[in-house]
Amino acid sequence: MTDTFKDLGLPAHLLRALEAQNITTPTPIQAQAIPHAMNGRDVMGLAQTGTGKTNAFGLPLVSQMLELQGKPAPHTVRGLVLAPTRELAKQIQDQLLLLVKGTPMKVGLVVGGASLNAQANRLARGTDILVATPGRLLDLLDRRALTLAEAHFLVLDEADQMLDMGFIHALRKIAGLLPSERQTMLFSATMPKQMEEIAQSYLVKPARVQVNPPGKPADKIEQEVHFIAKGEKLGLLRELLDGHRDDLALVFGRTKHGMEKLARMLEKSGFAVAAIHGNKSQGQRQRALEAFKRGDVRVLVATDVAARGLDIPEVRHVYNYELPNVPDNYVHRIGRTARAGRDGRAIAFCAPEEMGELKDIQKVMKRDIPVASGTPWERIAPPQGQGAKPAGGGRGKPKPGGARRAQQRRRSRGGQGRGKGQAA
Repeated sequence: MTDTFKDLGLPAHLLRALEAQNITTPTPIQAQAIPHAMNGRDVMGLAQTGTGKTNAFGLPLVSQMLELQGKPAPHTVRGLVLAPTRELAKQIQDQLLLLVKGTPMKVGLVVGGASLNAQANRLARGTDILVATPGRLLDLLDRRALTLAEAHFLVLDEADQMLDMGFIHALRKIAGLLPSERQTMLFSATMPKQMEEIAQSYLVKPARVQVNPPGKPADKIEQEVHFIAKGEKLGLLRELLDGHRDDLALVFGRTKHGMEKLARMLEKSGFAVAAIHGNKSQGQRQRALEAFKRGDVRVLVATDVAARGLDIPEVRHVYNYELPNVPDNYVHRIGRTARAGRDGRAIAFCAPEEMGELKDIQKVMKRDIPVASGTPWERIAPPQGQGAKPAGGGRGKPKPGGARRAQQRRRSRGGQGRGKGQAA
């Protein structure tokens, strides 16, 4: 493995920019991808979030664009970076701005939830690197606010999530507006079948680099699951959050309305909390994230808009208040902790109706999640003449504390059943 960034052939300006950020050693994905990209090859990179992908494409992108002469023409873009969410796009822009600091290069951002007219006006002056979400980029292209005819560098980051979010048609349309002579870098955490179509449309004889098998979470994340009825989740969440009020915690759920309601209830319980989801404007989402980074907010409640791209090393705890429908999203959610070499905890709540999601998640990870309380919601064979009842929660919907009392009863009968540290 390459020991230093200097070995990768990066220019002195970028070496100084990395030194200013105290970044000294390339990560595996950077060491593998950067040499190919510096040689002008297309790159397909497979790696989980938190492995340094932004610099893996950002460093060779900026390095090559620094060699371009003159300024970009009005309404043109020289390099395009596509990302699935506003948060990830903003994070990419922030990192690229650090890399181009002290140069005349301009890094623009176009995402939903912000003024379309203001974005169009900024693009009129020409842009070196544009970071964009596909939907907003198409809005601006339809308005003829920019052209992609001069975009000879293209990056697709978190491409699998763009497919999950239904951007396949947008990507096809954008591909048709780009020059055929270009360098393309595609990065993804997983490789679904449809990704092959995207790869064939965008890449030409790419160098394929991969670190960490798809579906494998960071080794330093301590995972556990609580088998608990839906109605008991809020009480357990309050109890667990109360045990580490000084730490930063992310709480994930499925729906915008559900997470907004959860944030209000946690706030009433005295927690410093904020929420980000699709119903929030870009300004609201950014203010919530900044407050969370500063520590003014200790609990951030979110939908999967925050499952990728948030790089906040101080996050110690990730709660899956509701399990995701897409099993890979679990891996991305818990990847928000144990970053930059730190430890982290991932706590999942599983109601009876979520057992299918849990099994899919464990199948993707190729491992079982240790049980913290309760027992799996499997239907067990009933005694003769009686109806079946769910294990782990008593008959029907468990009463408050039912999961724990059930566990205590099993222990008093000789330790039967699973406890903390044992696999589901």
